[in-house]
Amino acid sequence: MRTFADKVIEFNQALDFRGRLPEGIRIMNPFKEDAKITTISAYFYKKYYNDYNTRRLILGINPGRFGAGVTGIPFTDTKRLTDKCGIAYSGKETHEPSSVFVYDVIEAYGGIDKFYQDFYITSICPLGFTISDGKGNEKNYNYYDSKELTEAVATFMVDSIKTQIGFGIQTDICYCLGTGENEKFLRLMNSKSGFFKEIIALEHPRYVMQYKSKLKQQYIDKYIKAFGKVI
Repeated sequence: MRTFADKVIEFNQALDFRGRLPEGIRIMNPFKEDAKITTISAYFYKKYYNDYNTRRLILGINPGRFGAGVTGIPFTDTKRLTDKCGIAYSGKETHEPSSVFVYDVIEAYGGIDKFYQDFYITSICPLGFTISDGKGNEKNYNYYDSKELTEAVATFMVDSIKTQIGFGIQTDICYCLGTGENEKFLRLMNSKSGFFKEIIALEHPRYVMQYKSKLKQQYIDKYIKAFGKVI
């Protein structure tokens, strides 16, 4: 019988988008681009998810270049991977503000073991996107940043959520990270697919760290209060 970890690892290894993207947008699939990432993420899931427990789902937007794009683990940059999760990493160190906030929330919840026993974090779109600026530098791009991209990956996203619910996800509550376009799309998708009974939207970690950093503790408290339905 496959564990929760086995299902996540198999899902990640099979991730592949074959549709057409709008011009200038590149898909970011860390599991196809770097074998090391597959190994690192598999170790993580075996460490924290190697059981048959059910969990509630937390959905971000899509992987970023300095978090899941490098580690294969949502909202986990290389610094949190080594310092908080105790998983060795060799390569360029990355720092993602969203990861800092999420791991502060995890600590406030009761620690890594307790948090990952109760929750599974992923993204509405499990693969990320980048676009080049006028100087040729790659920047993160969100699935909702253009109508054309949203339409191109909509079916892929719905299918991905459906598959991941099958890992052993409790569908009474889903937590959405992002109270703008991400929440809007998730609620629309849910109205059509009926995946979750209730969606609780929380301000995205990046928004908190970029615009509300002085109020970070208030947002951590808000997260913990929302997660109180699980504790």
